[in-house]
Amino acid sequence: MRSRKEIPHVKAALTEIGGSYDRVALVFQGGGALGAYQAGVYEALAEADLHPNWLSGVSIGAINSAIIAGNPPEKRVKRLREFWELISGRKIWLYTPDGDMFRAWRNQWSSMITMGQGQPGFFEPRPVNPWLLPRGAEGATSFYDTSPLRETLLRVIDFDLLNNDGVFFSVGAVNVRTGNFLFFDNRKETIGPEHIMASGALPPAFPPILIDGDYYWDGGIVSNTPLLYLLSQEKRLSTLAFQVDLFNANGTLPRDMRDVMGRHKDITYSSRTRFTTDSYRRIHDFRVRVAKSLAKIPPELRDPEDEALIAEVTNMPPVNIAHLIYQQKSYEGSAKDYEFSHTSMLEHWKSGYDDTKRTLMRPDWLQKPADGCSVVVHDLHRDFDR
Repeated sequence: MRSRKEIPHVKAALTEIGGSYDRVALVFQGGGALGAYQAGVYEALAEADLHPNWLSGVSIGAINSAIIAGNPPEKRVKRLREFWELISGRKIWLYTPDGDMFRAWRNQWSSMITMGQGQPGFFEPRPVNPWLLPRGAEGATSFYDTSPLRETLLRVIDFDLLNNDGVFFSVGAVNVRTGNFLFFDNRKETIGPEHIMASGALPPAFPPILIDGDYYWDGGIVSNTPLLYLLSQEKRLSTLAFQVDLFNANGTLPRDMRDVMGRHKDITYSSRTRFTTDSYRRIHDFRVRVAKSLAKIPPELRDPEDEALIAEVTNMPPVNIAHLIYQQKSYEGSAKDYEFSHTSMLEHWKSGYDDTKRTLMRPDWLQKPADGCSVVVHDLHRDFDR
């Protein structure tokens, strides 16, 4: 993967913008093989000297964010490349003719190989199909063994650094027994490989991961984005957040069963991020209007709850959310999240890099919101040409 040029004419402005916020956050959605898009996003941010101090992810987003948090800035892109080159290193075809039809065939073949052989450094098929094993037997609850991932994580992540470098880090998972969605947070516990693996333990493909006596599955089962976790933090910090999604809630009407399966997956795992950000902004704006109305009432007529709301809204820190969403190629089907070919990985990475570069060419989007307008959301694919 060739290195790309920096963005010199906006880099100084972006560095100043990043320094004006208390928190620069990366929020990574889950999405399997599509996660290389997030690696490209980070490479563009690193070139622009925008370094996050708050990282959170689910599933493959947890792995990417852990690699970033668990390495010094100068090694992060290198470690991301090492991880993605490893898990996509298997050769599929020597040559693919030009054209969407041939590429679609290649992707289908690649995803079939993944199903049959797993992915290097990530997961491998169990020797016996779980349907043929007795109830309660080891391997009876998943089709693949993810122990290779543990070794890979230990190789590309410095967990001492992740837990002690001052970068806030969290990953989402679901308790198998209670169904409760929770975040493992390095401010509350020591993060290890098992926490990252738990966040990506999507059933029935992968087994639940045991942590402190409880078993956990992929957080994407409940919510595929950590955005609400970021927005609900008690600490009042001005925030520039890059929300990076891998599934698009918007799409076209399906025309065949392949399309139906792809749209179903997109809608299920998109977690309606746009709806979440729009709702959060509307609720905030409503609270601001209520607080402004209460402030017009003479102080002697206000009750303690009125005063508390006025004080809360007055001190509300600004939040700026830059929303990037991977745009599916026409030849990608419902297996796009487990199609790990090297060619697709490079395409996804480049898409993330290019989309982020376009976003960074609009530094005005990233400026700290003015007083009285403390929640702003920009979407590259919705707002760029407006």
